[in-house]
Amino acid sequence: MALVGFLLVLAVSAVFADEDAFVGVNIGTELSDMPHPTQVVALLKAQAIRHVRLYNADRGMLLALANTGIQVAITVPNEQLLGIGQSNATAANWISQNVVAHFPATNITTISVGSEVLTSLPNVAPVLVNALKYIQSALVASNLDRQIKVSTPLASSIILDSFPPSQAFFNRTWTPVLVPMLKFLQSTGSYFMLNVYPYFDYMQSNGVIPLDYALFKPLAPNKEAVDANTNLHYANVFDAMVDAAYFAMADLNITNVPVMVTESGWPSKGDSNEPDATLDNANTYNSNLIRHVLNKTGTPKHPGIAVSTYIYELYNEDMKPGPLSEKNWGLFNPNGVPVYILHLTASGSVLANDTANQTYCAAKEGADAKMLQAALDWACGPGKVDCAALLQGQACYEPDTVFAHATYAFDTYYHQMGRTPGSCDFNGVATITTTNPSHGSCIFPGSSDRNGSLLNSTIPAMDSRSSSSSSKFFYINAFSAANIAISALWIAIML
Repeated sequence: MALVGFLLVLAVSAVFADEDAFVGVNIGTELSDMPHPTQVVALLKAQAIRHVRLYNADRGMLLALANTGIQVAITVPNEQLLGIGQSNATAANWISQNVVAHFPATNITTISVGSEVLTSLPNVAPVLVNALKYIQSALVASNLDRQIKVSTPLASSIILDSFPPSQAFFNRTWTPVLVPMLKFLQSTGSYFMLNVYPYFDYMQSNGVIPLDYALFKPLAPNKEAVDANTNLHYANVFDAMVDAAYFAMADLNITNVPVMVTESGWPSKGDSNEPDATLDNANTYNSNLIRHVLNKTGTPKHPGIAVSTYIYELYNEDMKPGPLSEKNWGLFNPNGVPVYILHLTASGSVLANDTANQTYCAAKEGADAKMLQAALDWACGPGKVDCAALLQGQACYEPDTVFAHATYAFDTYYHQMGRTPGSCDFNGVATITTTNPSHGSCIFPGSSDRNGSLLNSTIPAMDSRSSSSSSKFFYINAFSAANIAISALWIAIML
């Protein structure tokens, strides 16, 4: 997404030039066993999460968050919006009870006035701008308007014709609300809050949007989507949606309100008609999202101007209505155990739930079975890997495939060699991964957390990608003459 002009970039960047982009987490509460606020805050502190967004202004949570330094976004629930939007006094009372009573011990930085009001509660839309103004006036009266920003999160579906981004515009039905709302955000130096869900865009595209494009996976330049009007190249859905918001605002002559993404994520489990709601895809999306935001890449339209984002969400919510995926957006289970371990190697510690210094060596998907077998034979022979765990009846025998057994041998060799560069290649059939390949009672080398305890088995067992089930006969000293020759070749390759 290209710049409309250099001055436009300066205008947007100047709004929060002194603030660093951040990744925060939304905290939903539709759990049958919702942890106590003190347990929630203990998890936040343990995971080094410094920004959270609440869907209410729960007193217990606000008290638990006091004196932690964690920056908190609170919400005026939709059901309270009508009263606040019709009465300045009601807004003042809300601020008194939910902000003044807790600030500054609780570091409240943002107030979300409602959530997706235009699409979820359209009958309240006429009072939305009044509600924003009344909440702002109450902050001014309490001398808190410089410390706390006021805005309202909107669903990305209000943006029409979103690709190419340069053609995007807001649903004209909402122009009477959006114009004064954007002017309010502009005058108060606040953000345009947007909920961005590439998962839904991907699911609804009927194959038009490639999965890799939705997941932030690296794309070759010729695979990127190009906006013909600006010649800007888009490598992911997230950036395209954010820039569509910028262009839609520009269509209403607003060019200096920065976008903040208040919700984004990917479900880790879904119904049978949601095959891409998987642990691996959720991990890939959120890990790539975190890196993208914190690297301050920005978007094609505003490069270098990072978009602060709240991940949806902290916990899986088993009481959420709707399809199975609705219950499985969380980074953690209610007991604080990670649903998956984030792929954050080499991008700094954002959450303690990352894989810094946790890398593994796995057989490469689609690798030739004969090449895998030869590499496996070398690792279990001249490579001096102890492959006893792969023998029948032992912990890592199942699944009995070349792919699974080769992954165990490759990873063991990789760790024996101190994870040195080049020790996970095996002539191109192995690759470094941050996904722990341990499964069941088969624990791979290096599969321990920072406290030295074994990781929980949140990683799915490897599936069978090879038809071979006789690889066990080649281990240790059971080499045929042909395999000895292959091993000699591998010795030369590895040296």
